[in-house]
Amino acid sequence: MARSSRQTKTIAFALTAITIVICLISPLVELQPAPAITTPAPWVARSNQNARVLLAAFASLNPEGAADLGVEGLDEQIIDLKPGFIDRRKQAARKAAQVLEGRLANEKDPHVRQDLEILIRAARNDLRETELEEKYKIPYINVAQLIFGGVNTLLDDQVSTQRRSIALVRLKRYTGVEPGYIPLTTLAEQHTRERLNQPGLIGPPKARVEKDLANTALLIDSIGKLFEKYHINGYQKAYAKLKEQLAAYDTFVRQEILPRARIDFRQPSELYAFTVEQVGIDVPPEQLAAQAHAAFKSIQQQMQALAPQVAKAKGFSVTDYHDVIRALKQDQLVPQMLVPHYQKRIQELEAIIRREHLVTLPSHPLRFRLATAAESASLPAPHYQPPRLLGNTGQLGEFVLPLTNNSQPGLTQKFDDFTFPAASWTLTAHEGRPGHDLQFTTMLEKGVSEARAIFAFNSVNVEGWALYAETIAKPYMPPEGQLIGLQFQLLRAARAFLDPELQTGQMKPEEALRVLQEDVMFSNAFANEEIDRYTIRSPGQAMSYFYGYIKLLALREEVERTLGKKFNQQKFHDFILAQGLLPPGLLRQVVLQEFISSASKT
Repeated sequence: MARSSRQTKTIAFALTAITIVICLISPLVELQPAPAITTPAPWVARSNQNARVLLAAFASLNPEGAADLGVEGLDEQIIDLKPGFIDRRKQAARKAAQVLEGRLANEKDPHVRQDLEILIRAARNDLRETELEEKYKIPYINVAQLIFGGVNTLLDDQVSTQRRSIALVRLKRYTGVEPGYIPLTTLAEQHTRERLNQPGLIGPPKARVEKDLANTALLIDSIGKLFEKYHINGYQKAYAKLKEQLAAYDTFVRQEILPRARIDFRQPSELYAFTVEQVGIDVPPEQLAAQAHAAFKSIQQQMQALAPQVAKAKGFSVTDYHDVIRALKQDQLVPQMLVPHYQKRIQELEAIIRREHLVTLPSHPLRFRLATAAESASLPAPHYQPPRLLGNTGQLGEFVLPLTNNSQPGLTQKFDDFTFPAASWTLTAHEGRPGHDLQFTTMLEKGVSEARAIFAFNSVNVEGWALYAETIAKPYMPPEGQLIGLQFQLLRAARAFLDPELQTGQMKPEEALRVLQEDVMFSNAFANEEIDRYTIRSPGQAMSYFYGYIKLLALREEVERTLGKKFNQQKFHDFILAQGLLPPGLLRQVVLQEFISSASKT
C-alpha cells in the first residue's frame, strides 16, 4: 500500500497525503541518475503555475511536507502550531480556492480546466475537513511522531549531505532552543487546552492515545540514532531538551487527554461520510459492502478450487485452502534471507512483465528494504515510499517490508504473513512492479502535472491500481503465488465490509478479528493491525482498495468491448499510468475521449 504522510496526519493537509511514510536506517546507497523525463505537453507548465498557488498556501503551514515533496527553500522551516494556526489554515484554503476559481472562469484549455477543478476541490475539501474536526473533536497532536517525521525527512540516505545538516536547525526550532521559537510540545498543549473542556466535543480513541504513548520512547531513541548515523555534530543539547519536553507532554496526555479519550472508536456519521468521500468512494458504504460480501464468497470459492493443485505440487496432505495456507506459512524466511529473496522476486516479476507485455518498465531498479523498528511502530504493514516528486535528482521510491507490529501497547508481535516465499509474489506486484512503483515512476518520467501527481491523490485511484496490478500479474505466478494473491484479494473484499460495519456498530472488533484470522487466514499480528486501521488509524480508507479495483476492471472491460481486437493491454496500462492519479470518473472520461480515439485509428 502507498501510505499517507509519514503517517502522522499532523495538521498538515493535502500535500502530506503524498509524502508516504517514515524512512529510517537503511544501507547507504549512491543516488541514481535522475529519471529520464519526457518533455511534458505545453499545458502542463501552465497547470503547474496554478498548482503552486495551493502548494504555497499549504507550505506556509506545513513546510516539512512541502520540502519533502521537493519545494525548495523550506528545509529550515517548521510546522505552524502557533495560536490561531487553525484560522490561518482555513484562510489559506479559502484564499487559494478563490484565486483558482477566478482562473478557472477564464481558462479555455480542457486539461488545465480539469486540473483547476482538482486543485479547487483539494482546497475546499481541506477547509471542510478542518471545519468538521472543529465541530466534533478535542484537538490531539502526537508530537513525538510529528517531530520524528520532520527530522527523518532530512536524515535519509537519499538526501544530500548539505540538506541533512539542516535537521539540527529543525530540532532546535522544535524544542525552542533556537531564540524566537516556542517548544512544539508547549504549542500543542496550549492548542488542546483551548478546547479540552468545550461541551459536545469527543476525545481521540483511547486505544490510539495509549499506542502513541507506548511508542514515544522508541521514536525518541530513533531520532538520536539518526543524528548519530549521519554524524550531525552538536545535536545533544537540543536532543536532551526534546526528551524532557516529550516526557512532560506525555504526562499532560496521560493526565488531561487520556481521561477524555473515548472507548467507542466510531466516528460521528457526518465525519465518517466525509472521510469515505475523501478517499475517493462516491457510492454509499452499505452498497459497496454488499458488493464486497458477494466478492468475498466468490474469492473463497476460487481459493478452494486452487488449493488442491497447490497441495499436490507441494506434497501437502491437506487440500482445504485454510490448511494449505497454514502449510505454506511453515516455510518462513529468516530476516537475513528476505532482502535477497525479494530482490530475486522483483527480477522474476519484471521478466514476466516484459514477456507478457503487461506495462512498460522504467530503466532503473526497484529498491527494497526491511522496515526499522520505528517504521514498524508507525506503519506496521508493507508499503511503498514514493520518490521525491518535485525537482527529483535521482531519488527513487522504495518497497518497505515490516517484520513486527506494536499495535498493542507493550506487546510486539511478529508477522508471518509476508515472510514466506509464496507471499512475495503478490506483495511485490502490489508495492513494486507493476503496482505502486510504476504509478509514481511513470508520473516522474512523463512529466505529469502537479495537480494530477499531488493534489488528485486519493486511496481509490492509488490502491485501486495496485490491486489491479496484482491481478494482471497473478496468472503468470506459480500456483502457490496465485493462492496467496487470492488471499490478499480476499482481504481487500473483507475490508470493504468490515470497515463500514464496524463504524455503524453492525459488527464488533472481536468478530472482525475472527474473519481476518479464520477466514482470510492472517496472523494475529496482521489482523490486529487491520482492526487498528478500521477503527483508530484511518477509518474509511480500507474500503478504497476494493472500490478502486472494481472501477478499473469495469473501465478495462468497457474499453475492450469497444476496441475488440484493437485492444492492447500494454498501451492501455501505459496510458492509465501516464494520466497521474486521476479519480475514476475523470479517468474514464479521459480514456474514452483520448485513448479509444487514438487506438481506433491505429
